[in-house]
Amino acid sequence: MNTTALGLDSKKSKKLAKELNVLLANFQVYYQNARGLHWNIKGKNFFELHVKFEELYTDAQVKVDMIAERILTLQATPLHTFEDYTKTATVSVGKNINKDVEAVQLIVDSLSELLKIERTILEIADQANDEGTNSMMSDFIAEQEKTIWMLNAWLS
Repeated sequence: MNTTALGLDSKKSKKLAKELNVLLANFQVYYQNARGLHWNIKGKNFFELHVKFEELYTDAQVKVDMIAERILTLQATPLHTFEDYTKTATVSVGKNINKDVEAVQLIVDSLSELLKIERTILEIADQANDEGTNSMMSDFIAEQEKTIWMLNAWLS
């Protein structure tokens, strides 16, 4: 078996890096959505949601860096162009959204899409004995599940 400097199977590591790049692209779209919602939100929930969206995009910015650095750790190259992100991402782009319910629903839908990708990566990381990626995905999943629960409570 051909292994990486981390002692991981090279083929499995390459597959993981590819999936992490998918996650990276989707996180970049999610980040920009949250940023746009922060800028454009209007209405009686402005103050509450303006702060919440800033919290979400700040968190996403940290996660984007973590994902890119994990891809580099796996000896691959992270995607880094808007062209790559838009070609790769499946998270919906939220354009000109300024109404509270529509904005929060976009975040819930985006996080749900991220969770699907993260669970796929978790499965692949487990098969590759990649505890570093596994741990990162577990942390992301637990946090995002709680955020979805809270935002769904707000929506109802």
